[in-house]
Amino acid sequence: MATDTQTSRTVAEKFVERLGRQNPDGIQELFAEEIDWHVPGSDALPWTGRRTRREEVAPYFTTMWPYFAQGRSKVVLERFIVDGADVVLLAVFTHTVAASGKEFTTPVAMHLAVEGGRIVRMHLYEDTLTVAEAFNAG
Repeated sequence: MATDTQTSRTVAEKFVERLGRQNPDGIQELFAEEIDWHVPGSDALPWTGRRTRREEVAPYFTTMWPYFAQGRSKVVLERFIVDGADVVLLAVFTHTVAASGKEFTTPVAMHLAVEGGRIVRMHLYEDTLTVAEAFNAG
């Protein structure tokens, strides 16, 4: 059954809102049991890689967030594109590495797919070289 655009938009808006509040459990509950999650990046960064189960979503955020200086991240959402089950978020992320104080900025595209009112796919596209260099993991 195809997911309508309004359902996809609503789920994606909840995702963005919970992301902004840094609510990992709330984010996780938006995902289906089986997922296609991919965040490319250096193996030296423990949050990158693939995930296939809902219960892996919250640990992604609780692993990643401590690496960034609290209160110093900025997300500028530039576009929110919805077509049926597909949602594409275009944004710019700015973070500060907690250990070094180094700030970096990367453009980001995130592709979400919604089925049955749940997110089944999350693929993140960002400048992985910039992120790796910020952490000296390149």
